[in-house]
Amino acid sequence: MSTLAAYTTSTGEAVQFWVLGTVAVIGALCTILMKKAVHSALCLAGTMIILAVFYLANGAYFLGIVQVVVYTGAIMMLFLFVVMLVGVTAADSLKETIKGQRWLALLCGLGFAVLLVGGIGNAAITEFSGLAVANAAGNVEGLAALIFTKYVFAFEITGALLITAAVGAMVLTHRERTERAKTQRELAEQRVREAKHLPPLPAPGVYARHNAVDIAGLLPDGTPSELTVMQTLRQRGQIRDVSGEALNDLAALEQRSAERLGRDLDREEEAAK
Repeated sequence: MSTLAAYTTSTGEAVQFWVLGTVAVIGALCTILMKKAVHSALCLAGTMIILAVFYLANGAYFLGIVQVVVYTGAIMMLFLFVVMLVGVTAADSLKETIKGQRWLALLCGLGFAVLLVGGIGNAAITEFSGLAVANAAGNVEGLAALIFTKYVFAFEITGALLITAAVGAMVLTHRERTERAKTQRELAEQRVREAKHLPPLPAPGVYARHNAVDIAGLLPDGTPSELTVMQTLRQRGQIRDVSGEALNDLAALEQRSAERLGRDLDREEEAAK
């Protein structure tokens, strides 16, 4: 009876698989085909959440929670926030910094497809005992027994690869300092000698409908100040100038206020002259 239950799929499981599987495949395709990196990250996060649902539906409760907390909740959200803060334009995504990386990615994709087909074929022709037997001693205990007994070498090799990748990333991004770092006093004296902007830089402009980072703050006369935006955004040309829009809104607001109070701005200006 248990063997028959292991090979039987209920109607609810079949509907869940085809509906969520279709959404997962669409999310994976959108991750590759989307032009904006933020949209690709959101699609990938949705695909990971669906994978977590599959884990939970198949009795792998520990893997499902780890998929949500670690991958979707931590890694993907961190990547999404970094993309949103730094900003990646469509022009940057078209530049191939490493030659041949697209062909290498295609080769890796084909290799992964071969492994996937081999794994599915092996699962289809071999006998399996079902979830009840696999989780008899507990899902976490059964997973730990497989990792540290049957697949211990694969687990250790994967850990070594991850550590090597982390160390390599730190080595590649590390830059040796060739001169002594200047103190705060020395930097202040240098700014005084060079007659630069001595006080702290002004804050960027803040508007309810825009991102404050890429919008220059307005001076009292309404002109934008270039000191309020970072140099990287200025070089990229990603600064949005809304000074004219802000002045027009301010003039319209003054006109509405004058009409509400029953005043004539033209007469007041002539009287002031």
